[in-house]
Amino acid sequence: MISAFSAVRTPLFLTNISALSPSPSQPTTIAAVATPAGVGAVSLVRISGPAAIAVADLATAGRASLMSPRSAHRCHILDAAENVLDDGLMVVFRAPNSFTGEDCVEFSGHGGMLVTRQVLARLLACGAGPAGPGEFTQRAFLNGKLDLTQAEGVMDLIAAQTRLALRAARSQLEGTLGQRTTGARNLVLETLAHLEAWIDFPEEDIQPESADSLRANVRSVLSTLDSLLATADQGRVLREGARTVICGAPNVGKSSLLNQLLGFERAIVSDLPGTTRDTLEEIVSLHDIPLRLVDTAGVRQAGDPIEAAGIQRTERQIELADLLLELADASQPRPAALLLPATCGKRLFILNKSDLGEHPSWHAAEAVRISCASGAGFEQLADAIRDILHFNETDWGEHAIAINTRHQACLCTARSALLAALALLEIPSNDPALAAIDLREALDALGEIAGRVDTEDLLGVIFSRFCIGK
Repeated sequence: MISAFSAVRTPLFLTNISALSPSPSQPTTIAAVATPAGVGAVSLVRISGPAAIAVADLATAGRASLMSPRSAHRCHILDAAENVLDDGLMVVFRAPNSFTGEDCVEFSGHGGMLVTRQVLARLLACGAGPAGPGEFTQRAFLNGKLDLTQAEGVMDLIAAQTRLALRAARSQLEGTLGQRTTGARNLVLETLAHLEAWIDFPEEDIQPESADSLRANVRSVLSTLDSLLATADQGRVLREGARTVICGAPNVGKSSLLNQLLGFERAIVSDLPGTTRDTLEEIVSLHDIPLRLVDTAGVRQAGDPIEAAGIQRTERQIELADLLLELADASQPRPAALLLPATCGKRLFILNKSDLGEHPSWHAAEAVRISCASGAGFEQLADAIRDILHFNETDWGEHAIAINTRHQACLCTARSALLAALALLEIPSNDPALAAIDLREALDALGEIAGRVDTEDLLGVIFSRFCIGK
């Protein structure tokens, strides 16, 4: 069957068929579905690479190469026999004005699973290769459209489940972290250049004010690194959730507290001590902070082997906790000694059952007072959790930055090298070449954050965590 389009003129795309066979030095053209699997109103299939437009031409009888860039046009995706597979909107982005910096084509069609798979299969049959996880974003990085922190921000933006996580991801995607680390790196580079000039021309004695300036530069960078490192805990909490363990003696309301925070009956509540014998874990958002709530068995002298095993699990959970919510019964006398471990990263003491009246022995206790029965005190509890995790406005700041584990490792390496360089620069008799070695190490570590050094293995690890089609 010959289409009306091909009967009128020779398809333009047939003259560009050589673009489908890229040279070894030329990147391949990739295609993938960019929307989640399943049934929806619309699906998006994306193509990127030097032959993206030629591939789209083969699947649309030459329509793609005739389209004006960055404008949506209705077209049909055709199979090899020119039967219509789907019809929708196609947008052509010509290099370098695209997300990846390459020629790109995006087709928005109907959101059925079968029709989307057929459209993708047709594009692959026309010469595209299947995209790997994160390959579109990786190409954007390699083509200078994003730095590495912005590429990671794309992944964080997709994975964000709370407003604060979204805010931090958007800040990173806008380049805030990259700008701060690049500014710090430039100052280290300036300091290193000055120091190496002095090494190359030793007859030109360094002036005391120049030495002071070099040390001031290093201290300024250290201050920047310290402020970024202070956000590591917030970054981990936003991405993984704060492991929040609810613990206390039996029958103080631990399961009731879990149910109240979740907003539904997840744990069995009973007046019988020892009802909870295993740990329960659920995720909740409180003040836009993700909490991994863990309800534990009551801590006491165990009455049987099963309860003893539950208490051992409680102790292990306490050791792993980011935040310990230590619960007690306000209506009962204060115990002489607590059976809970004395060490924990962060702990918040809570007095429950305040609706029953507070025993005089608790009057001087510093605690958040709540009632799981009436719901009283939960606003204060939410505020206290936010403050102890340092997500209040004072600690979090107006411009959210939350570094991840990779950033933290690079910043710690740079910080150690800068401290070593500063110690050497403090003593004029020290060989400046030694300080230069430390400054180069700091320079490389800071460059690695934004991807400004050779990090091929690192890139493979980072982009493998992305979803296909992004």
